Amino acid sequence: MTVSAWIKHFLPRGLYGRTALILIVPVVTIQLVVSSVFLQRHFEGVTRQLTTALSLDLRLILDTMDSAGLAAAEAIAEALAIEIGEPGFDGGRLRYFYDLSGVTVIEVLDAQLTELAGVDLRSNERAVQVLVERGVNGQVALTTSRRRVSAPAPHQLLVIMMGTGVLITLVAIVFLRNQLRPIRRLADAAEAFGKGRHADYHPSGAIEVRSAGRAFLDMRARIEGHLEQRTLMLSGVSHDLRTPLTRMRLALGMMEDSPEMEGLVHDVEEMEALVSAFLDYVRGEAEEMAQPCDPLALARRVVENARRGGGQIELVAPDLGAQVPMRAMAVQRALMNVLANAMRYGTRARVSVALIERAVRFTVEDDGPGIPADRRADAVLPFMRLDDARNQNKGSGVGLGLAIADDIARRHGGTLDLGQSAAMGGLRVNLTLPR
Repeated sequence: MTVSAWIKHFLPRGLYGRTALILIVPVVTIQLVVSSVFLQRHFEGVTRQLTTALSLDLRLILDTMDSAGLAAAEAIAEALAIEIGEPGFDGGRLRYFYDLSGVTVIEVLDAQLTELAGVDLRSNERAVQVLVERGVNGQVALTTSRRRVSAPAPHQLLVIMMGTGVLITLVAIVFLRNQLRPIRRLADAAEAFGKGRHADYHPSGAIEVRSAGRAFLDMRARIEGHLEQRTLMLSGVSHDLRTPLTRMRLALGMMEDSPEMEGLVHDVEEMEALVSAFLDYVRGEAEEMAQPCDPLALARRVVENARRGGGQIELVAPDLGAQVPMRAMAVQRALMNVLANAMRYGTRARVSVALIERAVRFTVEDDGPGIPADRRADAVLPFMRLDDARNQNKGSGVGLGLAIADDIARRHGGTLDLGQSAAMGGLRVNLTLPR
């Protein structure tokens, strides 16, 4: 896996998440840079200056103690707000690991006081105790306020800065959500139109989003008009063909039987089947709305209807107990076409229904010759007959059965996949519809 692919694996996939990331990363980066570079250097410099001043005061007390005695040193210490007492620890440099300013305090005291025996910044976080060697007199502890060596509460500035950054980020996310809502509505309307549904949509949002929304509405109107004109024209032509075909059938029925007559009757029947299949292909589904439907009950109806025509058809499906929104009549027509295609080229068929993640799958398998892998994409094209790959003894059909099923699957936002049946050896057709 390349570095770019590894990074994309952890990035949000949605526009909302990516845009929020674009807002959050700069804010966090600026805070880290300011806190680590500017603030750290600033507080370190302040701490160094304060600790240096304290070390001078401590030096004055120690020198006075050597020259004028303990009483004079205590008077000066009281004036400087420094307490002289007994040691409260055994020595060493004591601080908490998170006390970053304590590192500077200990470093400066080490450099300024040669007699330094220890520094305690841990026993009392509000005080600093300095342990000094006094020769034969032992050790002396000098205690003063922690504010004498470091800036008071430097973390408050960090907390305020981080809180302000979080507040600004939340406000930006709220505004961002309002800006992305029109884009999401446009995407939902486009997805619904791709599945054959007409969703209400009105352009809103920024100028660019409104422009894209108006372009989508114009495109949808042109496509719907084109589809309506095509459907009306093709259905009208197909309907008008029924009248001369009916007259031809009546005229042939009144003539004497002959080998030539049988061929003409067969041609007329094939033309009528072609016209009926063509009407099914161009029939619109707009009048039927998607409703919750039991997939198992629908498959059972299709199998029972197919069994009346003769044939060994097996239904394999558990009790799903789920309702799936679909156009029941359209899905039933698609399954009937696939099952009729299976029985035309095979002797046995199997229909199974299964619920998968976010989808329902209808599977039809047969024991026929199947379709070669390199020709399965052509099998769903209208009027495509793969006669050299399928059995010829039971009729070749008109080449619209799988095309109708594929069109219905696409109108539902699903897929129609062809493959090889491992159980029966023939063709396997998977009709997958989203739940």
